[in-house]
Amino acid sequence: MKSIFLSPYNPKSTEKRIYNLWEESGFFNPDKNPQQNTETKSEAFTIIMPPTNANGSLHAGHGLVLTIEDIMIRYKRMQGFKTLWLPGLDHAGFETQVVYEKKLEKEGRTRFDIEPKKLYEEILEFTLNSSTNIKSQIKKMGASCDWSREKFTLDPDIVQTVYTTFKKLSDDNIVYRGKKIVSWCSKHQTSFSDLEIKDEERVEPYYYLKYGPFTISTSRPETKFGDKYVTMHPKDKRYSEYKDGQKIKLEWINGPIEATIIKDDTVDMEFGTGVMTITPWHDATDFGIALRHNLDKEQIIDENGKLLPIAGEFAGQHIKKARALIVEKMQKKGLVEKIDENYKHVVKTCYRCGTIIEPQIKNQWFIKMKPLALKALEKINNDEIKYIPEHYKKITIHWLENITDWNISRQIVWGIPIPAKICNQCGGGVVDLENEISTCNKCGNEMQKDTDTFDTWFSSGQWPFATLGFPSSKDYETFYPTDVMETAGEIIFFWVARMIMLGLYITGKVPFKTVYLHGLVLDAKGLKMSKSKGNVIDPMILTEKYGTDAFRMGLVVGNTPGTSLSLSEDKIKACKLFANKIWNITRYVLTSTENWDRTKPEIIAESDANNIAELQALIKDITVDMDQYRFYLAGEKLYHYVWHTFADKIIEESKEKLQSQDRHVVASAQHTLNYILETSLKLLHPFMPFITEEIWSHLEDGGKKNLLMVTKWPK
Repeated sequence: MKSIFLSPYNPKSTEKRIYNLWEESGFFNPDKNPQQNTETKSEAFTIIMPPTNANGSLHAGHGLVLTIEDIMIRYKRMQGFKTLWLPGLDHAGFETQVVYEKKLEKEGRTRFDIEPKKLYEEILEFTLNSSTNIKSQIKKMGASCDWSREKFTLDPDIVQTVYTTFKKLSDDNIVYRGKKIVSWCSKHQTSFSDLEIKDEERVEPYYYLKYGPFTISTSRPETKFGDKYVTMHPKDKRYSEYKDGQKIKLEWINGPIEATIIKDDTVDMEFGTGVMTITPWHDATDFGIALRHNLDKEQIIDENGKLLPIAGEFAGQHIKKARALIVEKMQKKGLVEKIDENYKHVVKTCYRCGTIIEPQIKNQWFIKMKPLALKALEKINNDEIKYIPEHYKKITIHWLENITDWNISRQIVWGIPIPAKICNQCGGGVVDLENEISTCNKCGNEMQKDTDTFDTWFSSGQWPFATLGFPSSKDYETFYPTDVMETAGEIIFFWVARMIMLGLYITGKVPFKTVYLHGLVLDAKGLKMSKSKGNVIDPMILTEKYGTDAFRMGLVVGNTPGTSLSLSEDKIKACKLFANKIWNITRYVLTSTENWDRTKPEIIAESDANNIAELQALIKDITVDMDQYRFYLAGEKLYHYVWHTFADKIIEESKEKLQSQDRHVVASAQHTLNYILETSLKLLHPFMPFITEEIWSHLEDGGKKNLLMVTKWPK
């Protein structure tokens, strides 16, 4: 027996060496898998790695993504598939800029004081430095991805693909520039799509105000300065005496005004008093009413969250400070009927900073989503895409059936610039990939380059076909459509649905056949991790302490798709003990087979034959689980088999057999122990790649064998 097994297993001395061995072998490249003996498309298996944000370090969620995908890839590679796992990093637009802004704050700087080009260069340097760290951490997780095909969302070829898609959308009249109400964060000074808005439940005062003969209600009196329209349902009998378009005079916040009656079918007669004033510039519902009735739209709050001159004495004040003063003035004027101090409602906030979203009317680029959604719905309803777990299919269908146009403009520096020109006079825009257009074809005025960037999800929504070199590369022909998109269930709309729509629009094919959605990784108490709570689990700390195999196994066992996982250090520690158990089992088997003739014994004892048959049944069972993406079950079955069946039962029974004077009994026991050990290592390898590869390299005849990574999956 080799001396290495006389000491306990040491992941620190093993993992980096083993990963280097894998990289040097070239077997991460699907073209070099020795088990792969055909070039046919049917033998390809592809996963495009969700591009990790290149702005920090891996968290527990990343660890889960990498573990599950690596299990899939290692399993398929051992089965002989032409297996590609393409790695990538995401510039992560707004997310990265927010991280960098926090860095600037610590330095006493702000992005608004830095020239855009200089800021871009600073963030690029920051991102590249961060990406080096990220890639080393991905390797630390054991990810067997093909680094020779690594992509970055700002690679020139990716950017060109994004531009080509934008141009095609424009040519097909699916993308347009329009002055519409958008969700605006006054802190970060950018608009968002609806998916980037966080609904937060709050308890706040609710004000009932006297508006002439009517009582209106609002939680935001600071928006009411420009309210000169009062609306009600045309069938509301309480207000039948008032006619559409009728003018009424009344006293309001800053003096007398003339208001106009508007009858509209969208007014909810059951809510409040059934009457409301509208603020078209700062409310999406009001904006819709104003469009239908061709009403004025007046801005009350500027893009910094401060009141404009229309607010009179309150002009220039931030709305947070102004509200109480406004209410006080209205009370003195007798305009406040009552205040409900415990009004519970949902407030739309910026998902990154919690700032209340202030809707603003702005010229932005939008994508008409209905025509894209219809094609996606057709494929999903025809079961051309499999969802794991299945209930995400219904969730996706419901969202696609009720989809709204997508605002893809972002007022940030870091990202892919929108290749368009904007008219200084009319605000119109035109796509200009070649930077050739200088005058507006509508009004003849000068045009300037659009300073906005694309929403990150627009570029990453093209990730599967863009990374494979659409439309004419060999990789695209071989590996597209991909097989599995594995990612977090919480970004099914942000990313997965958009990849389906854009993939179908550009390539005519679904971008992946299976969507595997995992849940959140929670702390040991089942709470969502956050820095403020101090409960963030750092994968690098745990892998350093217990080994990567233990961390991976702890993430997988008991982790059903789509369900959040409570991860405790004790669970990782238990999996470390399991790794030690495998090591000790190996020491026993090697000691017991030192003088073993490796030829198959003449006679297999009945008990050994039964043990082998039991293992063969397990192989069949595990293979079905792996094919059905039930890794949580496969991992648990292997854990129990190795620990309780192999170690507690088979090894204990073998001790008496190995002392037998009958050489046939001894040979049978030795053969069985060796067979079960080798087979167990193969089955465990996708889950615990480092320790299994290390043991494999020390087995007798190991130097003549392939790496375990490319050894055939047992049958």
